[in-house]
Amino acid sequence: MDQMDISSKARRMGLCLAAGAALMLAAGGAGAQTKLEISVPWGPNEFHSLNAAAFAKRISDETKGQLQVVSRPGGELGVKANESVRAVADGVVPMADLALFQNASRGPAMAVETLPFLVNDYEQLQVLHKSFRPLWDGILSKNNQKMLYVVPWPKQFFFVKKPIQTIDDLKGLKMRSLDRLTTDWINRLGMTPVQLTNLEILQALGSGMLEGVPTSAGTAVAQKYWDFMKYGYETNHIWASNVMTINLDVWKKLTPAQQQTIERVAKEMEPGFWENSKRDHQVKVAELQKNGMNIQPMPRAVVDEMRQRTTALWELYTKPMGDDALKALAQYRSAIGK
Repeated sequence: MDQMDISSKARRMGLCLAAGAALMLAAGGAGAQTKLEISVPWGPNEFHSLNAAAFAKRISDETKGQLQVVSRPGGELGVKANESVRAVADGVVPMADLALFQNASRGPAMAVETLPFLVNDYEQLQVLHKSFRPLWDGILSKNNQKMLYVVPWPKQFFFVKKPIQTIDDLKGLKMRSLDRLTTDWINRLGMTPVQLTNLEILQALGSGMLEGVPTSAGTAVAQKYWDFMKYGYETNHIWASNVMTINLDVWKKLTPAQQQTIERVAKEMEPGFWENSKRDHQVKVAELQKNGMNIQPMPRAVVDEMRQRTTALWELYTKPMGDDALKALAQYRSAIGK
């Protein structure tokens, strides 16, 4: 997901710096102050970064300063987005806000949300989480960390240069691809995949090498897609969620009361963080419309056909995730009738 690309500042910073700054424990027993820094690769104004900052402040306040939790957005601690699970596991940083799919090398089931057209909306996403959250929790536990809350990125779109009314309008359309799975479903929809980095997209749109981009409204606003494309169709072709995690060695050093406070605050704040995701979507869509883009749902018949053409990929890509993932997928599909 393009809006999740880490900043150049994050790439320049070294992990050694993060290791030295991430965790400071004051001596003196249960009454000591513990400073915990949260690695956040997203920019400071991204809603996930704002969520992390609010979470940090609430914990600091409720523990009356015994836990001094500080969010460090923009890759300030030098941890790349796709290295966050490893960094927390190794104790390079004590906590992190991380995208599950970007860290799926540590556990393939963390990429299940990227299966094409598997989830229609936020409500179905909650059902999917009910099936897969225990798997994610287990993966993260094996990677020496504890999951505290889970929050999705907003809805997804096809941004294109020409209107789409039928599935045939997609034929031959040059669509940006990210990886093998993206290429597979783009091909199945009759489009032509063009694999590009985030930095190459605008030039490719300007030259005609690219005619469409599957991404969120937030990315479209950040890159001013209205300069190149007129149409945005809500498709929800994939989803992606972030989790807040804490290193288990750090967790075990906290008092039971501190642990209970963190778990309670995470549980209480998570629903509001979901609402922030929905609100961010609405704000960004309004910005696109203000700049002249035609934003609307993809025609139902087109979505139905796209799902029919890509459903075979669900089990194909879930099998490498293991039997538990296949069972969770079956449970989810049964629950929503897919």
